[in-house]
Amino acid sequence: MRHLALIVATCLLATSPSRSEVYELPPDGSDVVGALSTVTARYEDTLVDIARRHGLGYQDVVRANPEVGVWVPGEGTEVILPTRFVLPPGPREGLVLNLAEYRMYYYPKPKAGEPAYVYTYPISIGRMDWETPLGLTRIVAMAKNPAWYPPQSVRDEHAAEGDPLPRIVPPGPDNPLGSRALRLGLPGYLIHGTNRPAGVGMRVSHGCIRMFPEDIEFLFQHISVNTVVRIINVPVKMGWDGETLVVEVHPLLESPQLLVAASLQRIEKLDADIELPEVSSPSKDPLTQVTEQFITATAERAGQLDWDLVEAVVKRSDGIPESVGVSIKNAATSAAFE
Repeated sequence: MRHLALIVATCLLATSPSRSEVYELPPDGSDVVGALSTVTARYEDTLVDIARRHGLGYQDVVRANPEVGVWVPGEGTEVILPTRFVLPPGPREGLVLNLAEYRMYYYPKPKAGEPAYVYTYPISIGRMDWETPLGLTRIVAMAKNPAWYPPQSVRDEHAAEGDPLPRIVPPGPDNPLGSRALRLGLPGYLIHGTNRPAGVGMRVSHGCIRMFPEDIEFLFQHISVNTVVRIINVPVKMGWDGETLVVEVHPLLESPQLLVAASLQRIEKLDADIELPEVSSPSKDPLTQVTEQFITATAERAGQLDWDLVEAVVKRSDGIPESVGVSIKNAATSAAFE
């Protein structure tokens, strides 16, 4: 469930109030947080406005509301807020960036005697011609009000479009890095703010990860150098919610990259207990990915799927989690294999 008191408390700690979703981590064996809700659009609203107010990005709200106008949803229109999430696979620590869903998950270390929480934020990712790399890395530096040193490739692109860039863009409203930046161990890549927040939740960057200004400012205060960052591309997620199997499906990213193995060599002394992420294969058919996720989810707990529901969810690929199966008591094998 959502912990509104925690959200209020954590927001008060920040210089600028973050609109991230904050959830207590579910107990072992459960993988789903949050709940769907709706909001009524006002006359002056766009879907982009509504998304930002509720910790969502462009793709989140547009895919969940395919019949609603992006720029003029209309006063009184009910807008679905897709704030229910299947947690991504792998260790729940540090930062996990799932490019396929344009979303970041932050797992701060729990304090002694207190429950563990997860914060989740919408992000922008690299364009098809400037893809964000996959892999395991760390935050290696942090900067307030950073200057931007555009790489020569970006300067060449802007020059070809008749919009030349200077060698250095100083801090300020024209700086695309915004007010905060986290440098990754992947050379040339940052997690940073933006001076164009309407683009959060889109595939628009030169490979870096963009966040809403209020989100990066909050994260900046609560994270530190050496935090582990895992970047994955997992369009199909499946997990347990009590006795129910839930699947969340996002569209495949075009031209996905493989794991950036070379970047891993630049990380000094990775902790021995951190598992390297497996190379994802998002180009596989979504139903194949569902099958693989199902096998993983039921490795220690038998279950069965309703494949008609699965196919409907895959066809929609709207990022809204759906219950598609149940656990099987005292079953040696799953009905999915019958």
